[in-house]
Amino acid sequence: MSFELSLEPGTYLDALLDTLQMVVVSGGFALLAGIPLAVLLIATAPGGFRPAPRIHRAVGSVVNGFRATPFIVLLVALIPFTRLVAGTTIGVWAAIVPLAISATPFFARIAEVSLREVDPGLIEAAQAMGCQRWHIVRHVLLPEALPGIVGGFTITLVALISSSAMAGAVGAGGLGDLAIRYGYQRFDTQVMVLVIAILIALVTLVQFSGDRLVHWLRSR
Repeated sequence: MSFELSLEPGTYLDALLDTLQMVVVSGGFALLAGIPLAVLLIATAPGGFRPAPRIHRAVGSVVNGFRATPFIVLLVALIPFTRLVAGTTIGVWAAIVPLAISATPFFARIAEVSLREVDPGLIEAAQAMGCQRWHIVRHVLLPEALPGIVGGFTITLVALISSSAMAGAVGAGGLGDLAIRYGYQRFDTQVMVLVIAILIALVTLVQFSGDRLVHWLRSR
């Protein structure tokens, strides 16, 4: 008995590459913007090494606001901004804008939790030695919190894979778009099953790689 695919293998490969592009670019932006945002939240919090309650409340409110907004709502609400930045509201690059904006506060909160778990005694010892704030962040906070930050970034990547599939509902491309256009709208169960299998394999690979890296960092 022969098994025939309803779509060419290259179609699935192109959709996978589009999804990977969305996840990698938006994840990279979330990493670069989320860590400074987490450090700012830690530093300006009451009891931080640079307390600034007003700044902390303002930044925290913005972060919470974006985190509380469902991605599909944020995707639609950011259409004017997406058009301004990407020049279009359809396609991979149009999806990257809301994906990055959604993932940044999500990752920032996770990184903030990891930074909070650093032993305050280490910070006090560094301050007693005359270390500047930047040196405390670079040589104490970030190295000690690195395993937790990597674990949080892994969770963020998994969430981005899910969100990128959801973005397919508005023509963002990738595996989600493939599942909707060919699987759902054309009632092709085979496409739906294969897309789900690819997404599960991708999430499993990302989670396994992240867990191994965290284990290696903690064992050093």
